[in-house]
Amino acid sequence: METYDTGKPIQETIIADATSGADALEYFGGLAGSLTGEHIQLGEDFVYTKREPLGLCVGIGAWNYPTQIACWKGAPALACGNSMVFKPSETTPLCALKVAEILHEAGVPAGVYNVIQGLGDVGAQLITDPRVNKVSLTGSVPTGRKVYSAAAESMKHVTMELGGKSPLIVFDDADIEDAVGGAILGNFYSSGQVCSNGTRVFVQKGILSKFLARLKERTEKAVIGDPLDENTNFGPMVSERQADIVLGFIKKGIEEGATLVLGGNKLDRDGYFIEPTIFSDVTDEMTIARDEIFGPVLSVLSFETEEEVIARANATEFGLSAGVFTQDLKRGHRVIDQLEAGSCWINTYNLAPVEAPFGGVKMSGVGRENSKEAINHYSEVKTVYVAMTPVEAQF
Repeated sequence: METYDTGKPIQETIIADATSGADALEYFGGLAGSLTGEHIQLGEDFVYTKREPLGLCVGIGAWNYPTQIACWKGAPALACGNSMVFKPSETTPLCALKVAEILHEAGVPAGVYNVIQGLGDVGAQLITDPRVNKVSLTGSVPTGRKVYSAAAESMKHVTMELGGKSPLIVFDDADIEDAVGGAILGNFYSSGQVCSNGTRVFVQKGILSKFLARLKERTEKAVIGDPLDENTNFGPMVSERQADIVLGFIKKGIEEGATLVLGGNKLDRDGYFIEPTIFSDVTDEMTIARDEIFGPVLSVLSFETEEEVIARANATEFGLSAGVFTQDLKRGHRVIDQLEAGSCWINTYNLAPVEAPFGGVKMSGVGRENSKEAINHYSEVKTVYVAMTPVEAQF
């Protein structure tokens, strides 16, 4: 169903998508019983706290991971005692309905997890409805601005998981195969339709030619075909509109002087297939290095020093993710500490287990999904001061 919904290869969806959703339900279901308060002794008096549900939570989903997002938002919401209204993207309407069906079959009472279909106007009505206490969006930065602003009108709680233009930094001492693998995962998994993708691949000059040659060689082995064939590992764009957007970026990259190393074309076959595309000689001011493309377009930029690449990596409004490949772990930690990003990796890329917080900084979002951190975004703390001594007043 996920493959029908998105066009992603079933080789991916049987491993990543429903599995990630199930992990979230299991994790937060197990965590629910641990959501206790705190006792604070103050002499004879004391304070206790308790966690309370927010109430009605609205989830607005993106089209790239419909099952996962429906569960990443629904699981912590329900574990904290809330009800959820989830609106999937109009591009991928099926999977959230199946999640709701499974939850009802498992015993969740009717009305606790709800799915409403529709376009943006439906989402706007949900966000501004006075009965709604919290809004969680996965989407683009422009959409996030509008949703955040609308939610702020009535002081709703918000979680914003937005886009990125994330740096993936490869130092001279990196394991080339691992670094190339990370770049492939960070650009071509799900045909590049992943918000955390490391689409600015900074490669230190000492290994630039070797890295590019191996990257091209491995990317040429992509099996492009029917997403329902388990041998396929690279599928189509989710829609004609998204394919046109990506082709526009590829054209812009060529016009602005980047070197097309591989791909760049729409395939002459049924479906919105775009070849995995690699650009080299990319500079920081080029459009393909600044804007989120959300397609299979990898930009390679060269650098010389650690200080230089940190400054260039941070020179963006986005701050979702970042990755570093190096065999010097001291340098790995030192560089990651200076990168302005919320979800980071050293010597791997794009792994997002439910046990780990996920989310961005700067324009890439507010709040965190997954892990114990998500509990803070789907509940609030009530503080109760209990006096055991007489009340003292000034008159």
